[in-house]
Amino acid sequence: MNSDPTAAAAGGALAPDLVQHWVDGALRAGVGGRTAPVTNPATGQVLRRVALADQEDTEAAISAADRAFPKWRDLSLTRRTEVLFSFRELLNSRKHELAAIITSEHGKVLDDALGEVARGQEVVEFACGLAHLLKGGFSENASTRVDVHSVRQPLGPVAVISPFNFPAMVPMWFFPIAIACGNTVVLKPSEKDPSAALWLAGLWKEAGLPDGVFNVVNGDRIAVDTLLTDPRIKSVSFVGSTPVAQYVYETGSAHGKRVQALGGAKNHMIVLPDADLDLAADAAINAGFGSAGERCMAISALVPVGGIADDLVARIADRAAKIVTGDGTLGCDMGPLVTREHRDRVSDYVDAGEASGARIVVDGRLIDPRGDAGGFWLGPTLIDHVTPDMSVYTDEIFGPVLSVVRVDTYEEAIELVNGNPYGNGVAIFTNDGGAARRFQNEIEVGMVGVNVPIPVPMAYYSFGGWKNSLFGDAHAHGTEGIQFFTRGKVITTRWLDPSHAGIDLGFPQNR
Repeated sequence: MNSDPTAAAAGGALAPDLVQHWVDGALRAGVGGRTAPVTNPATGQVLRRVALADQEDTEAAISAADRAFPKWRDLSLTRRTEVLFSFRELLNSRKHELAAIITSEHGKVLDDALGEVARGQEVVEFACGLAHLLKGGFSENASTRVDVHSVRQPLGPVAVISPFNFPAMVPMWFFPIAIACGNTVVLKPSEKDPSAALWLAGLWKEAGLPDGVFNVVNGDRIAVDTLLTDPRIKSVSFVGSTPVAQYVYETGSAHGKRVQALGGAKNHMIVLPDADLDLAADAAINAGFGSAGERCMAISALVPVGGIADDLVARIADRAAKIVTGDGTLGCDMGPLVTREHRDRVSDYVDAGEASGARIVVDGRLIDPRGDAGGFWLGPTLIDHVTPDMSVYTDEIFGPVLSVVRVDTYEEAIELVNGNPYGNGVAIFTNDGGAARRFQNEIEVGMVGVNVPIPVPMAYYSFGGWKNSLFGDAHAHGTEGIQFFTRGKVITTRWLDPSHAGIDLGFPQNR
């Protein structure tokens, strides 16, 4: 593996000093000259700068996608599938390059970055078999000598706006399916860690994807608003915080677009008295502190039921104290947070919880990290005796903070979760099959785990929550992803034969 992730970019798509846009199969520096720093969170040092798109840059990417659409739409499924398989093989053989780029700009440890790539590749592999799922239906002789068949056709140019926490996996939730269905794509990655998207663009070109089918514009609100309002963009897929998701949904919908906007989360893990507490403690650690808690599926609220709370908290505290926080390239367990500002924001929530009367059992503000003093460090933090009115519970913190909210009964736990405005993910730990079955039926959350702390569906199912965790009707990938990126059409056909004759002005009837 190349030791310099900026030099490892496919097709030479990544310059070491400036992350540019990728438009119509080539780099584009941008017309406005605006840039933002891209920082290594483990050192605090600026690695490079990223070009921020102006409206003209974004419109250039949309124009490239618009020009490429007719030819890509009309290309046979066989040829499209060949490109997808080639992309899959290239990604599999060079995944360590992509993982190194993710670690350098996001900060997550290398193993976690490799896991991110693997989960994204599951969607690529699902898309490789999309020809089967795009088959329509056919009814011969629906009426006398009249046949009816259905097809699913691509929308046109589509936009994907992705967050910083999964710079490879989240875009791959969307663009493999969109491309396989015959659409063209404009991806707007997070400006905090944009290089993974550009690397993927180069890989697509190497796989044989025609120029203009996959484009990348780096930027801020100017790029986002242009994608949301330009009439040539037919759909928008977004993942991010709930306020921004709502804005994306309302703005895109107002401009006639299909929108799937996945918002924030407050994921709970309920532990019943009959659960295996060692299993539950391990799960709480993995789901609460993996990727420094910067996951939309992270467990941030632990809900022990009955008299097990003291024992469970002690087991989690013992494990949390052994986690090594540091540079993701040094074999540590947990890396830094993505920016200094975000680290300070998460730390402020810990301060607020302590000031409100919660007990700080494990204090991540006091860690001695294995890494540069300038890194954005905050270790695993465990807060007990949290109440539902505290900001450490009500707000999505998006950091390595696990809050313990104690309840006496199963019914109280259900009421707590169902009363929360978010409905993204939830887990229950129990050895009681009846309780688990009742739970999965009663809980008002989109993704449910039973003794599984992070219930992220496989690619052939769909990802998404309920309530304020989703705006729009379509979840990501799986069959809902196919339906989102295509439109249904039904064709009724009569081929005349020698028996046809005469005129009939009556209302057509099925006979």
